[in-house]
Amino acid sequence: MRERRAPPSELSERVIGLAIEVHRHLGPGLLESVYEECLCHELHLSGIPFLRQVALPIIYKGTTLDAGYKLDIVIEDMLIIELKSVERLLPIHEAQLLTYLRLSGIGVGLLMNFNAAALKNGLRRLMM
Repeated sequence: MRERRAPPSELSERVIGLAIEVHRHLGPGLLESVYEECLCHELHLSGIPFLRQVALPIIYKGTTLDAGYKLDIVIEDMLIIELKSVERLLPIHEAQLLTYLRLSGIGVGLLMNFNAAALKNGLRRLMM
């Protein structure tokens, strides 16, 4: 019997909670790669299956091409996590995640800026 998968909204709430835990322990100002490592550790401890640094090819005129896109974290093929550690989120960051959602066919993404004083202020949930 297959294990019941959480709906995207429930899954994203769990992931946000784990990200807040990471932010509480580390605070702002570190490299994006540090937050990625720690969030992946929390996901692993929580039993949430994930992939990191997933290549995302594009299909151009029927040909699959490697355009260099990498998804930071993909959870259960239903949620993309895009991590940032920047002064503030810009429209280009949202456009990047929306592009990833469109190209991957995954419907929900979380954009997380760990450089915010409070993670909730650096968090965006985007849907296709």
